[in-house]
Amino acid sequence: MTDRRRFLTIAPLGFAAAVPVPVFAAPPPNERKETPKDDRKKDKDQEEVGATEDLMREHGVLNRILLVYDEGLRRLRAKEEFPSEVFRATARLVRKFVEDYHERLEENFVFPVFEKQKKLADLVRVLRKQHEAGRGLTDVVLHETGQDRFKKSGNHDALTAACAAFVRMYRPHEAREDTVLFPALRAVRPPPQDQPRSGRYGPASPR
Repeated sequence: MTDRRRFLTIAPLGFAAAVPVPVFAAPPPNERKETPKDDRKKDKDQEEVGATEDLMREHGVLNRILLVYDEGLRRLRAKEEFPSEVFRATARLVRKFVEDYHERLEENFVFPVFEKQKKLADLVRVLRKQHEAGRGLTDVVLHETGQDRFKKSGNHDALTAACAAFVRMYRPHEAREDTVLFPALRAVRPPPQDQPRSGRYGPASPR
């Protein structure tokens, strides 16, 4: 299982109750349908996802993170109970998946394409700066959600400010990538750039 798939199975903690998954007994051997070719075709169709579409799908994880921060901010401002571990676990997910994985792919393989072609240079420059700013905000969230620190912070000003800034910055950030940057990727670097993710965004292998 790839890192991306492993992380996509992780939902931020704190808002959903555990839902039991029904277990179905396997049908008797004489009732099983043998369709290995169909299964292989289905698996192949699921794998053949272009690089830009894959990045857009990963933004779904980011959007869930923003929802957690939004709810955490609402509860803190309303003086409602909200465990520090929810903020902390979400920030760790930001660090491991959004920053160290998703954004590194963009910085190493997507942004340089536009920079080399001198296309959307201003936008790419802003997106890079926002990545750096986001990492600083995540540092603050992780620091402020340490158990001792969280308990002593009466109004959690630093935590509230960091989460609010992260949400405010990343909503337009991912919207600009989805609606401006990613759709333009084919134009600045035509196929085979938009290869399946198995190529890791690198040049296509010579045929």
